[in-house]
Amino acid sequence: MAANVVADAGFLVTLLGKRDRDRDWVTATAARFPPPWRTCEAVLSETFHLLAEDGRRAVRALLTRGALVPAFSLAENLERVLQLMDKYADVPMSLADACLVRMTELLADPLVLTLDADFHVYRRHGRQAVPFVTPDRPRR
Repeated sequence: MAANVVADAGFLVTLLGKRDRDRDWVTATAARFPPPWRTCEAVLSETFHLLAEDGRRAVRALLTRGALVPAFSLAENLERVLQLMDKYADVPMSLADACLVRMTELLADPLVLTLDADFHVYRRHGRQAVPFVTPDRPRR
């Protein structure tokens, strides 16, 4: 099991929202890789923006009890995050995704929980695949 499980916005929104086609996968994955989950402020911003009030309360509860932990400093990693965004500009890479990829470069034994197929493309430390799990579906 991964030592540092990192949660992306799509994963959190599906877990805490009302409906989604990937809900069963997310629920099973959350049980398989239980909290605490690490994340970044950009993911939290996306998550709060995309959820209705009940979901936002659930995010606050996860944060309050330490099940979801902001564990990244953009200020300390800005240069590398911007490099990643430039490298994957054709995807394009969001700020949140760049922060998550950077987190996988910094954390020991990381694993990203995501619905984002772009993680198949992203690389950490130049050429290493980003360790992640996502629902099985055809890539675009």
